[in-house]
Amino acid sequence: MRLGINVGYWQRVPEDATETVLAAERLGYEFVYTAEAYGSDAFTTLTWYAARTSRIKLGTAVAQMSARTPAATAMHALTLDALSGGRLTLGIGASGPQVVEGWYGAPFARPLERTREYVRILRDVWRRAEPVTSAGPHYPLPLPASAYAPGRVTGLGKPLKSIVHPVRPDIPVYLGAEGPKNIALATEIANGWLPLFVDPAQIEAVFGASLAGRREGFDIAATVTTIVTDDLAAALEFAKIPLAFYIGGMGARDRNFHLDLIGRLGYAEEAARVQELFLAGRRDEAVKAVPDELADSISLLGPIGRIRERLRLWQDSPVTTLLIAGVKDEPTLKAIRDLVQP
Repeated sequence: MRLGINVGYWQRVPEDATETVLAAERLGYEFVYTAEAYGSDAFTTLTWYAARTSRIKLGTAVAQMSARTPAATAMHALTLDALSGGRLTLGIGASGPQVVEGWYGAPFARPLERTREYVRILRDVWRRAEPVTSAGPHYPLPLPASAYAPGRVTGLGKPLKSIVHPVRPDIPVYLGAEGPKNIALATEIANGWLPLFVDPAQIEAVFGASLAGRREGFDIAATVTTIVTDDLAAALEFAKIPLAFYIGGMGARDRNFHLDLIGRLGYAEEAARVQELFLAGRRDEAVKAVPDELADSISLLGPIGRIRERLRLWQDSPVTTLLIAGVKDEPTLKAIRDLVQP
């Protein structure tokens, strides 16, 4: 099992994780991943860390597709990959309708089609085999006059090829996915899958059918909230906070992919209660309503000895890369590394 860290996105205030990233590199961690929601972006922070490191690989978990056109994301990726000496893994995701339509002002419809088209354009840009074109319908290149009201498109667009030759024409692309069809799509068109909430003991039962078509070398890089402490109760309470937020607040009442996933993990009634409390503004109660068993199953919590035991579930699962989230200090990173890679 490969080992990395996920420093996530900023929450409330800017946070420079350089010292944590440098510690991970010194300790031999293979990856550092960043993320984005609707505040800090994934590429700027990742470039900041890239400039301060020399070996650790870089990843986005995930860059939201609707934040940038495929060509813009391809440009970000080829630039960062070149400056870092070919260290980038580009993780992308469709996000959800509240963020896509409410924050980016873009339509969310048909996310599987959009993802397939998006990835195809990324790879066409990097390969430079010919000027990039796309028949659409989501990202047509060049933009046809029929895409907008008369007079809004000049009709002068032409197919273009990147003026830069990428360091690698085959930058790895991973998909952040939660739905069964989206995970299956990852195995078809991507190099890896970035699950957010996953119980290692249930991967085969819950995701096995979706993962059945994965090729040799397909990476499953799971982000795992990790809290090393003698106070297990406090760790559980802390691990419940993001769960309550995603179940209750990162999706509409009737369309929430995170809620659906928690239901497939066996907590449908409990998740519905968490959502009800969260949307009613009773957030503290929503956090407390998250089952201890759920928070524990998808995290690594407690004393180091307990985490050693819990790690066996991950090592026996299909997960191939473990991305530790929440640990900032070097001694704890070292202790976890010694458990995963003695």
